Amino acid sequence: MYILQQSLFTFEEWLKIDNEDRLDLLFSTIDLEPFASKLRSSSPKGAQGHDRTAIFRALLAAPLEGITTFTALHRRLKSDIKFKYQCGFCLAKRVPSVSTFSRVFDSLVSNNSVEELFNVLVQQCLQEEIITGNTIAVDSTAIDAYEKKQPKSKTHKTGNAAWGAKLDTFGNKITWFGYKIHLAVDTKSELPIALKVTPAHINDGDMGPVLIEQAAKQLPETELDYVIMDAGYDQYKNYEAAKKYKAQAIIPLNIRNQKEPPAGFSNSGTPRCSMGYDMAYWGSDGHFLKFRCPHILGKVNCPHGSFWCSSSNYGMVVKVNVNDDLRRFSIPHRDSRKWKELFEKRTSVERCNSRLKEKLTANDLHVRGIEKVTAYVYLNAVVLLASALAIKRQKSIKESSRAA
Repeated sequence: MYILQQSLFTFEEWLKIDNEDRLDLLFSTIDLEPFASKLRSSSPKGAQGHDRTAIFRALLAAPLEGITTFTALHRRLKSDIKFKYQCGFCLAKRVPSVSTFSRVFDSLVSNNSVEELFNVLVQQCLQEEIITGNTIAVDSTAIDAYEKKQPKSKTHKTGNAAWGAKLDTFGNKITWFGYKIHLAVDTKSELPIALKVTPAHINDGDMGPVLIEQAAKQLPETELDYVIMDAGYDQYKNYEAAKKYKAQAIIPLNIRNQKEPPAGFSNSGTPRCSMGYDMAYWGSDGHFLKFRCPHILGKVNCPHGSFWCSSSNYGMVVKVNVNDDLRRFSIPHRDSRKWKELFEKRTSVERCNSRLKEKLTANDLHVRGIEKVTAYVYLNAVVLLASALAIKRQKSIKESSRAA
């Protein structure tokens, strides 16, 4: 059964706000001064440069406005005085040149300012209870490179854009030249809390532990309960990575990785009675899953009845220690309704990916190299987080004014 995931914040709600109001709200939410100060020249000589805070604002406004190049951003600032004013530029001065925007962006890349801003906003979203962090979903999405296509033999050695391949929903093979965005998303708010960019050929499963660790560091005071991934992450290291932080990995078993289950168990880890029937899941106790006789519970009509296995009126009981096989056994049990409900929350990361690529500009690259692409993707992710904070604070102001 498909369960529509309800979120605390929807980016669509943000997009309904007028463009001009959105920018004012966005910039009122973010304190860019500590980050912009790192971008200023340390030399006391020379002409006074352009306001780095205003340039940083313009770079953040660009994804929201669908602007994907420094040239287009420069042109917009020259032609739109309101936009120039909202970004914080002096109206009497010339707009910074395209090369100035490029140099400032390079500085953002070299000092990791955008990643630091991302981390600050994640913490603010936690403090304002927009992000809960108890359950996260992990997935990747493809983005096309701006670089010139290269043969596979060359690209896999550079650490930059490479050829990637995956199967779509219908089982068709899709190939692209570029990168992958790997995200860990809070399932309640559908906001990113951890992000990595890799060449397209990097396996999703290999990035699972990296994303789990990065997300856990963002949530030091929050108990991580569940990490939800698709079957592409069905590797033992991802289950172990979740367990390291006392979380349960919710991952479907990958048919390609399937091995014969232990004797007396189904593929999903359900023990079978002496007649070969799957036993009925009856909850958990600590690290143990509890299963009962399916005949007693009316699940099957065993020709021998319950006394074939147990003389008790309660029927035979089997307890399974999930630590015996982290991959096959899960709390809640794989075949349970609770497990399926949890897995449906994985759609939160798909929606986050979609917003980054379709509502913003993460899949319209005009920069080259993995470091610049990473910073560019972080700019888009910052807009998501800042917009959530802006809406929350706007709602709080309205509620306060009504109460007064």
